Amino acid sequence: MSLRHHLLRGLLRGGLAMAAVTTTVILSAGEGKSEVLYTLTTQCSLKGEPAKACIVEAVDEGESTLYRHKIGGKVMTVRVRDQPVRMDLWSNDSKSWTSLKRAEARFSTNTVCFNGKDLCVVNPNYLNSVVQDRPALMKDRDHVMVHFGSDGRVDASCYDDGCDVVRK
Repeated sequence: MSLRHHLLRGLLRGGLAMAAVTTTVILSAGEGKSEVLYTLTTQCSLKGEPAKACIVEAVDEGESTLYRHKIGGKVMTVRVRDQPVRMDLWSNDSKSWTSLKRAEARFSTNTVCFNGKDLCVVNPNYLNSVVQDRPALMKDRDHVMVHFGSDGRVDASCYDDGCDVVRK
């Protein structure tokens, strides 16, 4: 698996939070089945505001995985699809999915963020595992980002200062 694919999947799968895995449950969802993979308690922030307690629920929907971030009275849902890898954010206003512009991890602050600081999740356990799984590649790295094109597919990935080029 490429680093980009590993990071995209890992930024969301198993890695959006730092707290305890509670339970795996099978739920009925319409005609198919949804599987709650885990529920985690951690810290999240919206629009760059200070972090607050939040609950992240990962749900396998077959062709995609949903990550519901419950922050106070708000719910932010990120969807990850494979073949090709894409990430979307649910808009409560328009009741539709919108492609993410970028997803990134900053190791020094143990955070994973989506669309800049629209949604950030504190996640030291996962970020430490990325470094442990790929020590040579991640040595002395602090920032990893993937950028999505207008079609929702990954069109660039970067590390550290190279991310300033991708943002332009």
